[in-house]
Amino acid sequence: MLYIFDMGGVVTSTANDLPRACELIGISEDEFRACCKRPSGEDLFSLCSDGVISTKEFWKEFSERSGKKVLTNWWHWLFHPVLNEKTVAIIRELKKKGNRVVCGTNTIDCHYANHIERGDYQYFDQTYASFLMGVSKPDTLFWKIILASEQVEPKDAVFIDDRKDNCDAAASLGIRAIQFTNADDLASLLEVHI
Repeated sequence: MLYIFDMGGVVTSTANDLPRACELIGISEDEFRACCKRPSGEDLFSLCSDGVISTKEFWKEFSERSGKKVLTNWWHWLFHPVLNEKTVAIIRELKKKGNRVVCGTNTIDCHYANHIERGDYQYFDQTYASFLMGVSKPDTLFWKIILASEQVEPKDAVFIDDRKDNCDAAASLGIRAIQFTNADDLASLLEVHI
């Protein structure tokens, strides 16, 4: 069986660094979000998550659009998620039982680098990062790439994510999708003792 775990909100806490970045830059969150929208409607966050632009390019364009010169990659330096040890224990148990366990995460280049620095991906057999794949959840292409790479049929895969829209999209392909609320409930659903 293939188990696909989301990272933020499942294996680590979700780190919302936007309020602190806005405070340091001297801009409101609403102004910040407005500066992240291109006239075409494209969102700079989404472009980073899909790997279309780097975070360096994000801050360059944000600086031009906002009139505030940002030289520091705040997405890297303010990113401090906390590891969920109980979820890690579940991953270890699944692997002990002979399952393949991978990470399927929407992420940006500097958050990915931060997780590597911290060793957060070491628990997985493989990591599928949206900015390297060129597509983010909930686009179903995200899981199609993972299934093709892993040579697994949807019926032989389980996906765990804290977001309902991502779970619904995975389930639409025939993948068993579990919306994560906490590690104890997940362990019970997967019949894993932690």
